[in-house]
Amino acid sequence: MPNRNPSTVSIDPALKSFMQLAGERVEHKLSALLPPETTQPCRLHAAMRYSALDGGKRIRPLLVYAAGDALECDHASLDPAACAVELVHAYSLVHDDLPAMDDDELRRGKPTCHVNYDEATAILVGDSLQSLAFQVLSDNASDDIPASARLQMIQILARASGSRGMAGGQALDIYGVGNEMNLPELENMHIHKTGALIRASVQLGALTAQASATRLKRLDHYAKAVGLAFQVQDDILDISGDTATLGKTAGKDQAAKKPTYPMLLGLEGAREKAKELLHEALDSLADFDEKADHLRQLAYFIIGRNS
Repeated sequence: MPNRNPSTVSIDPALKSFMQLAGERVEHKLSALLPPETTQPCRLHAAMRYSALDGGKRIRPLLVYAAGDALECDHASLDPAACAVELVHAYSLVHDDLPAMDDDELRRGKPTCHVNYDEATAILVGDSLQSLAFQVLSDNASDDIPASARLQMIQILARASGSRGMAGGQALDIYGVGNEMNLPELENMHIHKTGALIRASVQLGALTAQASATRLKRLDHYAKAVGLAFQVQDDILDISGDTATLGKTAGKDQAAKKPTYPMLLGLEGAREKAKELLHEALDSLADFDEKADHLRQLAYFIIGRNS
């Protein structure tokens, strides 16, 4: 069992290998799924590839593969779900960066889509990446996944992406700028904005593996805790990180007076909150054997990362 103090834990070599191999796998699959730059409309397809490929930690597809590993599911069966959640995530970043939203010029260490191309193209890129995600999940799902499970996966991703998930959380984030927000309100915002898609990633991996209701419930509890921990760490890094390391503008939330965990709890209080959520996630996996170690180590990685 891993040490439960994240301040003394380094990334396990096995996790590094898993992250590299799974990251390369989803990159290869995404590259094959995205239309070539030579296909009309060329500019749109080039912008889609620019936004979805060659960047990011791929946390969401990693969680799909890790949930599948915990249930002994082969990665080939998990590929559609891994690609679908990353396409939705990539779309959300393109739209989040738009001038009408966060108005950011840097993402994953390079100019944002609307800066490198233009605003109209960026909007269409987001729309197209989201549509492709559902095409992938419905068209390329493995034949050994029952139709009822496939439908449930599409429903989960749709809910996680919409007004009751990520889009709704972004709306709450926008409306919260400059306004006071208490801790339950902040948690509700982030459970939707960040947590919903992370939760969906684990659920899709578990459903692909045809998890039992009991195991699905425990994995979902893990995902809820990890999803919130991810956002707490993001808030911490907005204060303590630097632009070069983060690959996006540091201090953006603080400058915009957005409600954050460090604002409400203080920096040390936010770090303690992240540790509490880590322990909650690990406790959810207590009945799983070593095949769930990638999930355990990813939880440590999420609150120990510096970007």
